[in-house]
Amino acid sequence: MGKIVIDKDKCKNCGICMEVCPNGLIKSSTTTNKFGVLTAEFTNSDKCTGCTMCAISCPEIAIKEVRR
Repeated sequence: MGKIVIDKDKCKNCGICMEVCPNGLIKSSTTTNKFGVLTAEFTNSDKCTGCTMCAISCPEIAIKEVRR
């Protein structure tokens, strides 16, 4: 099983990670970062396979995959 961590202060909510996640586990958050930008949010589901597609596609390098 995989898990991702999103650096909220690097995230600009471009939506790329949401599009590439094969299980739809990333959504737009309702909270903002220190720059006032809504960020992406991981739903922290056991359905995450650790494919790292979100981390690879993030232009801001705001996502890291962490093994459980």
